[in-house]
Amino acid sequence: MAESVELPSRLAILPFRNKVLLPGAIIRIRCTSPSSVKLVEQELWQREEKGLIGILPVRDSAESATSGTAVSSGMGGETSDSHKLDSKNQQEVIHWHDRGVAARALHLSRGVEKPSGRVTYIVVLEGLCRFNVQELSTRGTYYTARITSLDMTKGEMELIEQDQEFVALSRQFKATAMELISILEQKQKTGGRTKVLLETVPVHKLADIFVASFEISFEEQLSMLDSVDVKVRLSKATELVDRHLQSIRVAEKITQKVEGQLSKSQKEFLLRQQMKAIKEELGDNDDEEDDLVALERKMQGAGMPASIWKHALRELRRLKKMQPQQPGYNSSRVYLELLADLPWEKASPELELDLKAAKERLDADHYGLLKVKQRIIEYLAVRKLKPDARGPVLCFVGPPGVGKTSLASSIAAALGRKFIRISLGGVKDEADIRGHRRTYIGSMPGRLVDGLKRVGVHNPVMLLDEIDKTGSDVRGDPASALLEVLDPEQNKTFNDHYLNVPFDLSKVIFVATANRMQPIPPPLLDRMEVIELPGYTPEEKLKIAIRHLIPRVLDQHGLSSDFLQIPEDMVKLVIQRYTREAGVRNLERNLAALARAAAVKVAEQEHLEPFSKDVQRLSSPLLDDKLAETAEVEMEVIPMGVNNHDISSAFRVASPMVVDEPMVEKVLGPPRYDDRETAERVANPGVSVGLVWTAFGGEVQFVEATAMVGKGDLHLTGQLGDVIKESAQIALTWVRARATELKLAISEETNLLEGRDIHIHFPAGAVPKDGPSAGVTLVTSLVSLFSKKRVRADTAMTGEMTLRGMVLPVGGVKDKVLAAHRYGIKRVILPERNLKDLVEVPATVLSSLEIILAKRVEDVLDQAFEGGCPWRQQSKL
Repeated sequence: MAESVELPSRLAILPFRNKVLLPGAIIRIRCTSPSSVKLVEQELWQREEKGLIGILPVRDSAESATSGTAVSSGMGGETSDSHKLDSKNQQEVIHWHDRGVAARALHLSRGVEKPSGRVTYIVVLEGLCRFNVQELSTRGTYYTARITSLDMTKGEMELIEQDQEFVALSRQFKATAMELISILEQKQKTGGRTKVLLETVPVHKLADIFVASFEISFEEQLSMLDSVDVKVRLSKATELVDRHLQSIRVAEKITQKVEGQLSKSQKEFLLRQQMKAIKEELGDNDDEEDDLVALERKMQGAGMPASIWKHALRELRRLKKMQPQQPGYNSSRVYLELLADLPWEKASPELELDLKAAKERLDADHYGLLKVKQRIIEYLAVRKLKPDARGPVLCFVGPPGVGKTSLASSIAAALGRKFIRISLGGVKDEADIRGHRRTYIGSMPGRLVDGLKRVGVHNPVMLLDEIDKTGSDVRGDPASALLEVLDPEQNKTFNDHYLNVPFDLSKVIFVATANRMQPIPPPLLDRMEVIELPGYTPEEKLKIAIRHLIPRVLDQHGLSSDFLQIPEDMVKLVIQRYTREAGVRNLERNLAALARAAAVKVAEQEHLEPFSKDVQRLSSPLLDDKLAETAEVEMEVIPMGVNNHDISSAFRVASPMVVDEPMVEKVLGPPRYDDRETAERVANPGVSVGLVWTAFGGEVQFVEATAMVGKGDLHLTGQLGDVIKESAQIALTWVRARATELKLAISEETNLLEGRDIHIHFPAGAVPKDGPSAGVTLVTSLVSLFSKKRVRADTAMTGEMTLRGMVLPVGGVKDKVLAAHRYGIKRVILPERNLKDLVEVPATVLSSLEIILAKRVEDVLDQAFEGGCPWRQQSKL
């Protein structure tokens, strides 16, 4: 605190509103009006030492409502504009208060100049002493005054301190102030610094400091300012401190009384009644309580088992006690809504199974696949005799585009059940199957429970699509989680982590699809019955295109047979030259390309004639059934005769467009495949034709071998796996060991690799290749290289071999034979022990191929070359 100071006879005066600066207090003033800015710039800004500035409050004048504001002290308090002394205000009569406080500027800062040119100054002031105004005058845009100090001298202060009345008032004030400080210290932990002031600062200055820290009226502030007599000042300060102390005590007493009288339930009831009254006043009648009543009613109608209903009620009671703003409220409510939405008892009514109708439905939806359809009919027959039978989980394995998903939807249609598809491709998190625990943020139920919620019944046909494409990482193994789902002994009490209550999955009919069996873990594969769909022959593709694909493509492009006709010969051409995959997806894409080209031609014709403006579009009954059942199908099938009325039937043209060979080449481009490809590839020695199995069905694989000057090394290229690399090493070893017998070397001492390297290449290096079925193909390629004799162009082979020359059986025989048939190959060499697998090959395919069975590698070589094995000719080595 500053000591008494000598005041200059003239002080600048800054008016402010409804706030009085008392000696000892610190305030911060924002100066924005022209008069305030001028005052600061002329009196303070240019001086190194901050001078004195007078603070004079305004009372009983028109400007009292618009005057500047002084702010409570310290770092960054409330601020507002200062009094604006413009030309209008200067003409009015201003009644100044006759007393003020001299202040010292502690800090001065200049703000950023605004675009309008206005500048803001912030001045931190410390009150020093009271003064009395003798005469008021103006200096430019602000006022100055001649004043006299009202503070007592040191002698006058020593004299009054001996007054008994002053001593008593001082003790009373300090006692009241100490009591207030003790209470504030318990609440705010800030009483230590105030106690130091109480012990060191004189009492008459303490009175001003304490009162300045209270929220009191403007009149009471002026009264304190006018209290020049220290006794009067102490008396008023004691009264104000005591009043503040009593208000704190009353507030604490009320709080304790209310808390003591209201129990927890009473407080909740009171708060709920208040909340209800507020919502009624706002017109918000559909309050949260009504929603909870509706949720409880919905839960009662869900048909939960008794144990689960008890769990749900406990969760509902907990939810009712929570407020909507609480963190766990929404998660609890979503959980209860899921329990209410799950089909605990709701089921699809099963139709009386008509096996004859089911067989006709399968024949209409799918061409070929006789073994598969027969197994489905057997499955349905068992369901008819014993509806609650726990049949095996059917797993359709085959390349893309052969109709695996649509077979599952046909089963659902035959049983009259709803169909739901769960895609498992790329799933690596176990929580996708079992759900997340509710303790995690953003937790959700698993895909199975979510699917049952969407389908609305507990006995649908559920398709687990792409079950071979699940993976495992640090988040768990989804395939292992499916073990419980697909086991009929365990899925009656399937426990989803999110539900945390058992759910019965035994009524669900599970059907799975996969492209390959190898990635499926053996324990999971053991719970399913695998039905292989190897693919279609060209003849089957032709029938499928005529019966199903062409009508669907025309319907999808707004065409009909009146606009576009695709002859059977052109479909054969597309199959032979543009599609050689096992399925029919690429065939459908090519047919769609032809339809788009026709649609452009039809849309460009100007002589279209309106046929009927009132034609109603008729949709496929099969398609309607599937949409009604929310079916998700991989390949929808539309029977012949359904597509007679479509959008394009509103017009007619003079003659339909007929697809011919030039149009096919123009739309689809040059042919991708050629029947002469095999003959051209094997025109030179060292090339053989093999048959391999891939996820997309059987494929023809060429193997090329060549020799060059080197050190006897073997080079392998074509992105090969370890198994096929070992097969190549075994094949080379066998040829070197049998070089003399094969007439490839003159004597046993001759080294076939002396001075040369062997390079074996599998074309299409971007495609990974592996598997134990290329041994005989590699031997044939090496023998052809060393003997300089070409392999027959019409012959393909498959089989693994041992070091002793035994030909071992391989898998995927049907796929490989179909691939050879698609490529136009006439002769196929197979291991003798694969004879039993030919039963699965269609008779039409077998009748067009010559199947040769081999027991040893010599049998393969004898059939792979024109005129027999090369050992019949003398080698040039």
